Order: sequence, then C-alpha cells, then structure tokens
Amino acid sequence: MRILFTGGSGKAGRVVAPYLAARGHEVINVDLVPLGHDDVHDIRADLTDAGQVWNAFFSYTGPHELDAGQGVPRIDAVVHFAAVPAIMLTPDNECFRVNTMGTYNVLEAATRLGVTKVVLASSETTYGICFADGVVDPPELPLREDAPTVPPMDSYALSKVVNEVTARTFHQRTGADIYALRIGNVWDDSDYAQLPTYLAEPGLRRRNAFNYVDARDLGQIVELCLQHDGLGFQVFNACNDTNVAWAPAAELAQEHFPGVPLAADHGEFEGLMSNRKVREVLGFSERHDWRDRA
Repeated sequence: MRILFTGGSGKAGRVVAPYLAARGHEVINVDLVPLGHDDVHDIRADLTDAGQVWNAFFSYTGPHELDAGQGVPRIDAVVHFAAVPAIMLTPDNECFRVNTMGTYNVLEAATRLGVTKVVLASSETTYGICFADGVVDPPELPLREDAPTVPPMDSYALSKVVNEVTARTFHQRTGADIYALRIGNVWDDSDYAQLPTYLAEPGLRRRNAFNYVDARDLGQIVELCLQHDGLGFQVFNACNDTNVAWAPAAELAQEHFPGVPLAADHGEFEGLMSNRKVREVLGFSERHDWRDRA
C-alpha cells in the first residue's frame, strides 16, 4: 500500500513507520521534523494548515514515481499519529488546537480524496485516569472500548475524545473505514530499562492502568488495521496482553483501584486495559512480552 503516515518522527511513529516500510508498504512521513530513514520518504508539513495537508496527498516520493509519467500515485491509506503527545509540553489550548485541527484536516482531505482506510491514534488517556488532577477511578475494570469513560480533565485527553467523535462523523459522512487506536503507554528500549523500578514500585504505573504497548507490536496492530476492511468506525485498545507487574490482575485492582468492580471473566494476568477486542477482531498476537526483558 502507499501510506501517508503523519507523525512518523515521534516516539511511536519512528518505529511503526519503518515497520510498515519493512513489510513492503511505501510510506510517506508527514511531520514537522524529518525521520531520516532510508525507507521512508519525509515531507515537512504543518497539519493545522489545511492547504499543506491537501498538498501532502499529492507528493511524489522520489524520481521513480516521476519516471512512469502518470502523475502522482494515489494514497491507499492514512495512518495519523501526529499530535502534541502530552500535556505540559505546550499551553493547554495549543495542545487542543493542534491535535483537533490537525485531525480534522487529515480526515477531511483523506475522505474527500477517496481514501477509504484511516488508522487514527487515539489514546489511553480518553479513560480519564492518566492526566487527571488527583486520583481518579474508572467506573469499572478492565478498561474496555465499549465501557463508559470518565470525562477527562486535561486538554490532551479531551482532544483525543473530540478526535474520536470527529472520526465517527467522517465515517458517517463518507462510509470510510476509520479505526481509532486507544494507544497505551508506548515502550521502546529506554522504557524497558525502567522495568526494575516499575516492578519494585508498581503504583508508579497506576495512571496508565499498568498497561504498555511495545512499539513493534503497535506496528503489527496498525498493519492488521490496514488489512481488515469493512469494519466502519471502530475503537481498539492498542496495548499488550498483560499488566506491568508481577501481581495478578485482581490483586492489582484491589490494591490500586479499591471499590472498582472487576469483570468476572477477567484473566488472571490479563491487562486492566484490555486488548481482548484487538485480539479477537483483528487477530493480534503479541510478540514482545515485557517478561522476556525482566
């Protein structure tokens, strides 16, 4: 596939974009900062500028596309990861503006140009726990895509909630498949280096509901989204299978979320942010268990 990938220079994107390229896809990274990877073509663009977004869809990726003399090949799919990645990096209103306007512009351009598959980076923060002011409990555990979410307090999580609504709107308007990934806490080698601390003090992971997603496994999830058509608008938790803790899930829930009901069918070590849907619907099978690095 010819994939327009936004935010390919970020923490998740710099792993996922090359992963897709290695799987045989042609990947165009649209970002303010180039990735600089031999197999990924970089285009610098500000996604809050609708004109730049539209033009990015009509970009050649190299002389090989000029040689055919048939114009710019069409984009087959969009993977939209670009965003201000957390609170406390910009003023709150700027975080909200960049994240919501960038997403609107990407979805509008993609669907108006006939792209029928968009994979959108939503976030674990939509459950309202991660960046809450104070300690917040979810209404129930595990965190599942169809469960009620706690309205988030922060501008980043709010932007992601709005983006999911925007995505549903564009699906209803155009019929495009738009899959929103509630991406968990993305891990690369630097995060695995913190494992001894996390295992010694599991409470440090409460705001993430003890979840993680290995960036390479996230690449697999994204590709599975690209391979599965006809699902309409969907939300998937994008995280690995288990909690970052030695304790069973019920013990973690009782200690760190006292009084929050845990589903009776929850697996002994199944993540409190459940990835059951992405396993059952898309066939995800994790390849990078944190226990192999512990």
